[in-house]
Amino acid sequence: MADSKSFLGTGWSFPPTFERQEGRVETVSGVEDIRQSLTILFDTALGERVLQPKYGASLQDYVFEPVSTTLIHFIQDLVRTAIIYHEPRINLEDVSIDTSRAHEGMLQIEVEFIVRSTNSRFNFVYPFYLEEGTDISTIT
Repeated sequence: MADSKSFLGTGWSFPPTFERQEGRVETVSGVEDIRQSLTILFDTALGERVLQPKYGASLQDYVFEPVSTTLIHFIQDLVRTAIIYHEPRINLEDVSIDTSRAHEGMLQIEVEFIVRSTNSRFNFVYPFYLEEGTDISTIT
């Protein structure tokens, strides 16, 4: 591996993409691999992985919940805990939740982190839809 960022890991792209012509799966590495891993972590329900029952954040359990200060703090805590236990490549700096689009049924979970091996700062924004399946801008 000649890639200088290979020490951060390489994994299948998410969602998995296959190149039929070459007969291989598309992979990602570096910070993009970390971002995709965070998406998988947030989308996974606790207990969903048989061999790792504590993996995940179970955010989908809170779809349709009314937005309140309690819910915001609870989601922040879920995200923090999931990252601390399951993403060893980063140091978590901050988790904040933007509620400016809550009336549209969406919260933006903003994660600031430092990649341990490079000491580089990055951010990740995860759109959490409170009303699943309603990310429809227009109906034609």
